[in-house]
Amino acid sequence: MKFAPERSEAQTIRGYGPGWIAVEAEKITHSVILASDGLRLAWNCARFEDLSPAHFATLAEQLAPAPAAQAAGRPVEVLLLGSGCRHRFVPAAWLQPLVAMGLALETMDTAAACRTYNVLAHEGRRVVAALVLEAPAA
Repeated sequence: MKFAPERSEAQTIRGYGPGWIAVEAEKITHSVILASDGLRLAWNCARFEDLSPAHFATLAEQLAPAPAAQAAGRPVEVLLLGSGCRHRFVPAAWLQPLVAMGLALETMDTAAACRTYNVLAHEGRRVVAALVLEAPAA
């Protein structure tokens, strides 16, 4: 049986490891917000403990569609948080700006978030991943 590689128009995570991910041909070594529609923004947090309510307010601002895009664009279907090298949760109160937009956050470690992002993106879903890329412990 012949297999052909699956093609997708979505931005794809091609690899990951401690402190890095590869998106298409670029190796990224800082925390990042990615969307299947091509959005790619640096997210200013070097480790999970650096996260604050401001990070989630910024995330909500980035995901709020402009009025012209509201009619044409698809809303975010799934929002993932890659919490670094292990699965951790942020306080629920920090998520209020996202909840006000009708978004729920699925939290998992960053490796699991990378895998989940790719599966959902290849299904054609509009997925956003906020990924904490922590430097490996020395």
